[in-house]
Amino acid sequence: MIRGRETMAESVRRGWGGLAGLGLIVLLALPFVIYAAVFGWRGLTSDITAETHFQVAGGTAVNAGLFLHMLTGAMITALAPVQLVGALRRRWPLVHRTTGYLLAACAVPAAVGGLLYIGARGTQGGALMSAGFTVYGLLLLVSAVQAVRMARARRFEAHRAWALRFFVLAIGSWLYRLHYTLWYLATGGLWSEEDFSGGFDIVQNVAFWLPYLVLVELWLRRAGPVER
Repeated sequence: MIRGRETMAESVRRGWGGLAGLGLIVLLALPFVIYAAVFGWRGLTSDITAETHFQVAGGTAVNAGLFLHMLTGAMITALAPVQLVGALRRRWPLVHRTTGYLLAACAVPAAVGGLLYIGARGTQGGALMSAGFTVYGLLLLVSAVQAVRMARARRFEAHRAWALRFFVLAIGSWLYRLHYTLWYLATGGLWSEEDFSGGFDIVQNVAFWLPYLVLVELWLRRAGPVER
């Protein structure tokens, strides 16, 4: 009985710890979310060609794809952590399902808009950055679709695995900027160039998503079905 109480207490502590961690992510990501959402909305609703090189005169479809990518990307960054809150899934499953469908719906234009822009105009960092971001966009799209497919098929263990993969990809754009912020604070921008040709820049082409996916896969293989 004592052991049972200890196990329950440990579970409660882990739950609160996880919730605090998710809350911290949301707070830290909030400035990026607001900036991306506002920038994307302005690009979709007005002409900001004079303010940014991202909007090009005559490139209506590509411009729209990019700014829709920014707006929906901000939404998935903000909403993805909410899906990991266990209390929400247990007490309000309809909210969890509705938010999940909304995330998947936003992931499609976020991924496709970014891929359209890369295909049409490339990236500032050249072929290596384009390749890294293309793979990232494809994985984001696949993980969103698979998470919904597994949930609809009631394959909930597979759904949770894909949802975790989607989570780390959904916050990837923020992680990319967080890496740069921390790196510049620590080194002053060592091995980073304006054209993204530095050693750190090249590593960053995959470092904002690949290590996190590896950690998720390792955790999934270690954790049992109950832990998942």
